[in-house]
Amino acid sequence: MTWNAVSFESILATIVAVLFAVAGVVNLAGRGAVKRDFARWGYPAWFRLLCGALELFSAALLLGQQTRLLGITLATAIMIAVLFTLLRNREPFRHLAPALIFSALIVATFALRG
Repeated sequence: MTWNAVSFESILATIVAVLFAVAGVVNLAGRGAVKRDFARWGYPAWFRLLCGALELFSAALLLGQQTRLLGITLATAIMIAVLFTLLRNREPFRHLAPALIFSALIVATFALRG
C-alpha cells in the first residue's frame, strides 16, 4: 500500500475521531473532576452532557468519508468553545495543551482533505 494524502487524511481523521469519542465518554461519565471543572467554569450540570454528546456525534461524523467535512466543522466549533472556556478561565497550560493538540490535529485533517 502506498502512502498518499488520502490515506494519511483517513488515518488522521480516525485518530481525531477516537480522541473525540474518548472525550465524549469522559464528559458523559462525568466523574468528579469533570463535574467540578464544568461547575468552576460556570456551566450548568446538563452542559457537560451536551458537550459529550456533541463530541461523540463529531467522532461518528469524522469516520465517514461523506460526513467528514461536517465532522471537522463540528469538531472545530467544539474546540473553539473549549479554547475560549480555558482562556477565559485562565486555566493552566496543562489543560490548554491537549486542547491545542486536538485543534492542530483538526486543522491538519482539514488541510489534507482531498
